[in-house]
Amino acid sequence: MARILITQRLVDGGDAVLRASGHEVLTRDADGPMPHDELVAAAAEVDAIVCMLSDQIDAEVLASGGRLKVVSNVAVGFDNIDRTAAEAAGVAVTNTPGVLDAATADISILLMLSARRQASAAEADLRSGRWTGWAIGDHLGLDLTGATIGLVGLGRIGQAVSRRLGGFDTTVLHHTRHDTGRKGWTPSLLDLAGRSDVLSIHVPSTTDTHHLINAEVLAALPDGAVVINTARGSILDEEALANALEAGRLHGAGLDVFEGEPVINPRLLASPRCVLLPHIGSATISVRRAMCEMASQGVLEVLAGTTPGNLVPADA
Repeated sequence: MARILITQRLVDGGDAVLRASGHEVLTRDADGPMPHDELVAAAAEVDAIVCMLSDQIDAEVLASGGRLKVVSNVAVGFDNIDRTAAEAAGVAVTNTPGVLDAATADISILLMLSARRQASAAEADLRSGRWTGWAIGDHLGLDLTGATIGLVGLGRIGQAVSRRLGGFDTTVLHHTRHDTGRKGWTPSLLDLAGRSDVLSIHVPSTTDTHHLINAEVLAALPDGAVVINTARGSILDEEALANALEAGRLHGAGLDVFEGEPVINPRLLASPRCVLLPHIGSATISVRRAMCEMASQGVLEVLAGTTPGNLVPADA
């Protein structure tokens, strides 16, 4: 029988697969990342860890004990895990790809509509009592229908966003490092930005993508463009975004992820043109439960000596 640590509270029923397995399950009845010293100590005494993206699984955690076999991230991203250290320690890493694609794509579309139509600012006017009645010149936004959308990345979520945009009669372009062979591929990120009424980010967080969307890329956008980020906060230079918003060059932005989350850049908080959501891309009951089940299944397969389908390759 193995010992499995769950670092944070899961959704109701999220640990059912693990508890039914017969292994010993250690749970921490709390939200938020496990204190690092506690995590290091616990890692030395367990065979598996089920963690969240806010848990930092660094070299110290991974090297704390020889019995640890697998770390399973309840997220599609895995930038919170030191994969080089995991490989050196012989620890498998799994994640939860696929199950949250549709929900995250839906949030991307929600943010596009909200930012183009300035829905947050309009709602704030209504709630504060500033709205005194319908007027033809009030709360004028921009159409999503007919716009050109530039997708930075075309993985599963990017493709799901592209499919949804078909209902809005948009022109969809995309940029990736290699030619996808698909219609709309644009080899230059700056060229993509220059043609995009909406620039939407769908790449993973890596050293190569850190601040990929920087001041130069933002300057290449047409006046009145919108920037959307549902990927990872580190990909977008938030200071450069704040500068562009305050200068009035951009119509708005829609963000579900932030570089220092849960701390939010105060300049973005102060911007009425910035639609902000608290990282809810995968936040539906069915999706979060499916994420827990996939993470759990990956743990059980590693412990059983098989290779799980959600194993993160060492070179990913």
